[in-house]
Amino acid sequence: MAVQLMGAPGSPYTRKMLALMRYRRIPYHVRWQNPGLQNSDKTDGLPKPKVALLPTYYLPDDTGEIQAVTDSSPILRRFETEFEGRSVIPHDPVLAFFDWLLEDYGDEWLTKAMFHYRWHYQPDIAKAGSILPRWSNVTGSDEEIGPLSKYISERQISRLSYVGSNEVTKQTIEGSFKRFLTMLNAHFQTSPYLFGTRPSSADFAIYGQLTQLALFDPTSSAIVTQDFPRIYAWTEVMEDLSGLDIAEDGSDWINASAGLPDTLLALLGEMATLYIPYLKLNAEAVMSGAELVDAEVDGRPYQQNPFPYQARCLQWIGAQYGALSSDDKTRLAELTHGTGLTEALS
Repeated sequence: MAVQLMGAPGSPYTRKMLALMRYRRIPYHVRWQNPGLQNSDKTDGLPKPKVALLPTYYLPDDTGEIQAVTDSSPILRRFETEFEGRSVIPHDPVLAFFDWLLEDYGDEWLTKAMFHYRWHYQPDIAKAGSILPRWSNVTGSDEEIGPLSKYISERQISRLSYVGSNEVTKQTIEGSFKRFLTMLNAHFQTSPYLFGTRPSSADFAIYGQLTQLALFDPTSSAIVTQDFPRIYAWTEVMEDLSGLDIAEDGSDWINASAGLPDTLLALLGEMATLYIPYLKLNAEAVMSGAELVDAEVDGRPYQQNPFPYQARCLQWIGAQYGALSSDDKTRLAELTHGTGLTEALS
C-alpha cells in the first residue's frame, strides 16, 4: 500500500523524503500543498498536523488511526522497521552515530543557508515568490498568484530571525556554507556518498537542502555551479537512486576498522567546532529563557531568537551518543582523534 504525504517541491525536507522513498523503493502518493488553503479545513478528511510543516505524512498510529506527522528523521527511521531492504543507516553503531550527526547538521544548520540565500537577496526573493505558489497551481492566473506571492514572501522573511539570518550572522552563514561545500567536494573525490558507495540518511538530508541551494535559488546556485560543479552533479543524481545496486550485506559501507578518510574527518571536525557549539549556545538560551542567542559562533558574533526544537536536537544527539557501548565510544574517540568531536560531545 502506498504511503500518503503532502509536500512541496520548494521544501528541502519533502525532496529529502521523496528521494529516500525512491531509493528504498517505497511506494508513495504525494499531493502538492496549496498555500492558499493551508489555513482552511479542505483536507479531504485527513487530520491536520500539530505544526504545519512539510512533508506531512498520513500514517497509522498504534491503534490504526491515521495521524498527521511531520518530522522527517523519525519518519525515516520508522520506515527502516516497516520496509525491508536498502537501509540508509550504517550497520556499524559508530558510523550510524556519525550519520545521525551529519543528518541533523543538514536538517538544522545547512537549512540556515537555504533560508538565508532565498529570503535575503532580492533576485532570490523574486524567484521564490513567483515560483513557489505556482508549483501547486500551474493553471492559476497572474491575478490569483499575485497575492499568494506577496503572502509567502512576507511570511518567510518574517521568520528569518528564528533561522538566524541577519546582517550580524550573514558572514557566519555564508562562510560556513562555502567551507562545507569545499569539504564535501573534497570528500566526493574519494567516495560517491558520505559513508561509502551507498547513500545514508545524512546524504538525503544534505541532498534535500542542496535541491534548493544548488538547483533553485539564484545566488547560492551560482556559487555551486561555478565553484563546485561536482556537487551540482551529485545533487541531480541523488534525486532518483531507485536503480542503484547495493550490497545488502553492508559491505558497501565504509569499513571503520581501517580508519576514516581524512575528508570525512574534516566534515566531522566541522560538527565539533561549529554545529555542536551552536546547538549548546541555543540550548542554553532556551533553558535560561533568554530572548536572544547572543554569542560567538565560528569566531564571529552571532544573534538569533532561541529555537526550542534545536534544543531537543542537542538532547537527541546526546541520547544517541549515550546509547553507544563503552567500546564503541572508545572506538569513536580513536577514529576521530584530533577533530575535537569527543570533547564537543562531553
